[in-house]
Amino acid sequence: MSEFHHPKLPRRVAIQAGALGMLGLGSNHIQALRAATAGGRPRPAGSAKSCIYIFLSGGLSQHESFDLKPNAPEGIRGEFSPASTSTPGIQICEHLPKLAERSHLWSLVRSLTHPTNSHTVGHFYMLTGRSVNPPGFRGDRMPRATDWPSIASVVGYSLPPQANNLPPAIVLPERLVHWSGGVIPGNYGGLMGSDRDPFFVEASPYGNPMWRGAYPEYTFPNQGKKPPKIPDERVYQAPNLKLADGMDFTRLNQRLNVLKSIDVQRRDLDRSAEVQGYDAQRQQAVSLLRDPKVRRAFDVTHADAKTQERYGANSFGWSLLMAHRLVEAGVNLVQVNLGNNETWDTHGDAFPRLRDKLFPPTDRALSALLDDLQASGLLDETLIVMAGEFGRTPQLSTLGASFEGPGRGHWGAVQSVFFAGGGVRGGNVIGSSDQDGAYPATSPQKPENMAATIYHALGIPPSLAWHDSERRTHDVYQGVPIEGLM
Repeated sequence: MSEFHHPKLPRRVAIQAGALGMLGLGSNHIQALRAATAGGRPRPAGSAKSCIYIFLSGGLSQHESFDLKPNAPEGIRGEFSPASTSTPGIQICEHLPKLAERSHLWSLVRSLTHPTNSHTVGHFYMLTGRSVNPPGFRGDRMPRATDWPSIASVVGYSLPPQANNLPPAIVLPERLVHWSGGVIPGNYGGLMGSDRDPFFVEASPYGNPMWRGAYPEYTFPNQGKKPPKIPDERVYQAPNLKLADGMDFTRLNQRLNVLKSIDVQRRDLDRSAEVQGYDAQRQQAVSLLRDPKVRRAFDVTHADAKTQERYGANSFGWSLLMAHRLVEAGVNLVQVNLGNNETWDTHGDAFPRLRDKLFPPTDRALSALLDDLQASGLLDETLIVMAGEFGRTPQLSTLGASFEGPGRGHWGAVQSVFFAGGGVRGGNVIGSSDQDGAYPATSPQKPENMAATIYHALGIPPSLAWHDSERRTHDVYQGVPIEGLM
């Protein structure tokens, strides 16, 4: 379709520090801002305007969360008990009480499946919505231009730009980086081009990769028997979009007028794409500074005490609060990585870690997000999806060299995926796993169907296609929306 083509000029251009200094910008993230996509195509009709994709890197255990098997044999059933929700017939983990109270707002798909037990490949499948490897895919920790584009990139490409100069797709609070230092593929533009990468709000410094969890309240060591010698010193650093000290909007406008005069001379000397890209980025920076809703979206660590209490004053709570404010400001897709890479990889000590460290901040923050979106009337317009790269093995096992207690291994054959808002029918369960929680028993779904559900909810037409750098055509939809979910 000719109206959905790549812009001729790249969006990722380095911002020149001197000119931004003249504006008096005081942002610690401003150099990463990118210009919004040019164009004026109308927004497609759909029940949702935004999507929040919550990604649980490491792999959430279906047995301990949304698909407990209390009647399974010993060695398969876990220590947690199923608890009734506000919807008759639906039970989830006893340690997710706030979500249980709100079951009328969400649905579960208990039968998503794909063919890998690899962290890296599983990330790639669930972040791109494609469970078939592209040509030349190596499955290592290095994003490549030949990768499938991420769901975030596809959504950013497929929907029209907003008038507020915000990027169409944002990933927060950090990139997914493996503890070894390799960058996890699947989050980027790939074949669409690097100009289609989502914008990364890197509010959570990587720090020591051997610490996991929702710091500062819920941190824990990667290996229980081998804790790091240095404590977890990460500090959540949300983007600081504000004018520098001594700068007000009158002085800002005066400096803008000076820059306009300089620009006339500069453009006569250099009409390159880089200069034009810089001009657009500078205008985006100015727009962000002038928009109080956008500045507020990032200022989550200074939220009022009541909001901090409801969401939790930790990296999980701050991240979901930021996601709420960003969709409120008009961002099409926000991917929230709850925990640094592989935080949810519960090979050992699974039960105390889930009960004490992972479920409490997740239950609290996700419930607050649902409440706020519902209260503001945005829940019907905001699709929420929560998944990991895979589920966990039916069999419990213990890695004695690293952990005191048991856990579960990697398991791509089945996982539970959480959906809410955006037209999703609340109090609903799609599909099931077998008696051991090992394989889909009914209504098997693939990552392609999950991605198609997101696209459908956002009103992206099934006929839409995109072209890579070789002008090859790729369909946006690689599956069909999950039947019965909406």
